[in-house]
Amino acid sequence: MTDHPLDLAGIGIGPFNLSLAAQLDAVGDLDALFFDRAPAFDWHPGMMLPDVALQTSFLKDLVTAVNPTSPWSFLAYLVAQKRFYEFLNAEFEAVPRREFAQYLAWVAARLPSLRFGTAIREVHFEGRAFRLDSDRGTARARNLALGVGLQPSLPAFAGKLDPRDHVHSSQAIFALDRIAGKRVAVIGGGQSGAEIVLNLLNRDSDAPAALSWISRRPNFQPIDATPFTNELFTPGYVESFHALPEARRRSTVGRQKLAGDGISAATLRAIYQRLYMLRHLAEKRLDTSLLPHRTVLDVDRAGGYRLIMRNGFDGGIEVAHADIVILATGYRYTLPPCLDPLRERLTLGEDGRPEIGADFSASWDGPADHRLFVLNGGLVSHGIAEPQLSLMAWRSGVIVNALAGRPVFETAPPAPPLTWSTTHPERVFHGGEGCH
Repeated sequence: MTDHPLDLAGIGIGPFNLSLAAQLDAVGDLDALFFDRAPAFDWHPGMMLPDVALQTSFLKDLVTAVNPTSPWSFLAYLVAQKRFYEFLNAEFEAVPRREFAQYLAWVAARLPSLRFGTAIREVHFEGRAFRLDSDRGTARARNLALGVGLQPSLPAFAGKLDPRDHVHSSQAIFALDRIAGKRVAVIGGGQSGAEIVLNLLNRDSDAPAALSWISRRPNFQPIDATPFTNELFTPGYVESFHALPEARRRSTVGRQKLAGDGISAATLRAIYQRLYMLRHLAEKRLDTSLLPHRTVLDVDRAGGYRLIMRNGFDGGIEVAHADIVILATGYRYTLPPCLDPLRERLTLGEDGRPEIGADFSASWDGPADHRLFVLNGGLVSHGIAEPQLSLMAWRSGVIVNALAGRPVFETAPPAPPLTWSTTHPERVFHGGEGCH
């Protein structure tokens, strides 16, 4: 595929590696190519339900945070599509996800460094470069950028479900044409589960016979998108977070779940309003059960499926019935099989994630000037912003600077309005000092 070693080879072309490719497009002395097995860019097609919206500002696009004059910004896309003024006049509370997907595809169709239809089979390190073997030949690169995304996380009981009767939320749209007249259970209380529930509630002639929405969370809870919480999605916070001991980082991430994985207020309002209509004003009611604070323990067959649940509110055991189960149960990180030849050389945490440095490069036993950058693998190392779109432009700038060995982009954070770390330990009082 290439006759000389690249400065960087990217594996996977999702939004994160697309952002890196867009930032590198502004750097003339770095040679990079990005590879993906898919024939073209397609962002979450299985979740592209009607009327779903982003939970992130459109200004947090592929490039703007560190390169606002880039031709690959969301605003540049709007101008190119001749819809800048209409977009402003529409006054969207949040950008339609379909719009942002079109923006990403627009960039992907124009960047010259992308190679779709190329599956990387194996990656080896040969002393001076990584060798990437694909079905279209071999490429060599001094550095790698791993941006393959996360894999659906399925609960243990999913193995008892017939493949024809269940689907992960990432593929939900392909199963919704089979739900008419069926009992449907949606398991998961995050944004994806809420969007699927809203879609099912809004159906008419092809509506399900019954709908159960089951969540382990104590209620169907909104995302915390208030200003001070949004400081968790800034470079200054990420840098302070990365400096913490691992145990403290893990516990901190666990406490911040609703900052990045809650339901938008607009979606919750729409669901509640639709339920009101169905319960009190509609001619035909839909049998609905909203079941927060439930953990599905097991599944068995009984005229469909019986979902055996523990009620976390009162400790009781309950049963829900379904013909089709939609699992909005999130995602997990796994190294792709193509990296198996390098797996033993990487330092992996207990959850299989690589240990990642401040510049997003993985810790490994190879030469320090040959790096493997990991995108969307740093939840524990960099915090809850890492799997979100919020900081992808900044992260790409950090990686470009590391590759170039110079500050191509300004990525140093300004002084934040919140002080996160201990600043003057000599002023901290101990024991009973000052209590006279």
